[in-house]
Amino acid sequence: MVAEIGGRSFEWGSRTYVMGIVNVTPDSFSGDGLGADLEAAVEQGLRMVREGADMVDVGGESTRPGHVPITTAEEIARVESVVRRLADEAGVPVSIDTYKEEVAAAGIAAGATILNDVWGLTRSPSIADLAARHGCALVVMHNQDGTEYSGDLMDEVMRFLAVAASRAMAAGVPKEKVIVDPGIGFGKTADQNWEVMQRLDELKELGHPVLIGTSRKSFIGKLLDLPVGDRLEGTTATVVAAVLRGADIVRVHDVMQMVRAVRVADRMK
Repeated sequence: MVAEIGGRSFEWGSRTYVMGIVNVTPDSFSGDGLGADLEAAVEQGLRMVREGADMVDVGGESTRPGHVPITTAEEIARVESVVRRLADEAGVPVSIDTYKEEVAAAGIAAGATILNDVWGLTRSPSIADLAARHGCALVVMHNQDGTEYSGDLMDEVMRFLAVAASRAMAAGVPKEKVIVDPGIGFGKTADQNWEVMQRLDELKELGHPVLIGTSRKSFIGKLLDLPVGDRLEGTTATVVAAVLRGADIVRVHDVMQMVRAVRVADRMK
């Protein structure tokens, strides 16, 4: 299954692709928020490409627990110029990380060719229409308020993703451009995150490329009793595990190290 995204071909299943994270926020959980520093954000994205990133994901609103929501206008102001510069200079597809239709539209106008919706089309279903109309790939992530599940955790995650993927395809997004993400760290306890990690291979039953984002997250920190800045090795372990369980894309902060780990894991697989 091959997807044409941003002028590049992605052959799902041939290898694992690496997505670099560019947080244009002052309050990122990972400690890498760049705030309003346009040049720093652009340089970070370009450095990630030099280190081997296959795509970069630009986000303007923190999704960490307890974050302060911002207005749509402020989010657009944070990301628009960064997306435009990276789309012009990076040579790889640029993703806009938002669940708001207006921000997604601004990102597309600036050159984004991937929409990354952390609410899986439940907050702004029309993002699917935007993606279809402009030929963008669309990431739909599992998310919910709270950590209560009435049945089997993975069954519920997969039902959510199946509905989101069907909604995207009904809007006209091709199957190969609908990417599913189980939402590690979103609407889940640490133990639930580990269960999802252990059962990642089940996601392949959905028939879509799979994106996994574990980088520097708190479930790693809780296990190792380490702050955000000391979670590189733990992140590496989860990235390798995700590759071996069938991930097609890993979304990471530490691109150089993860590209190396992914290359080894792909060879093992």
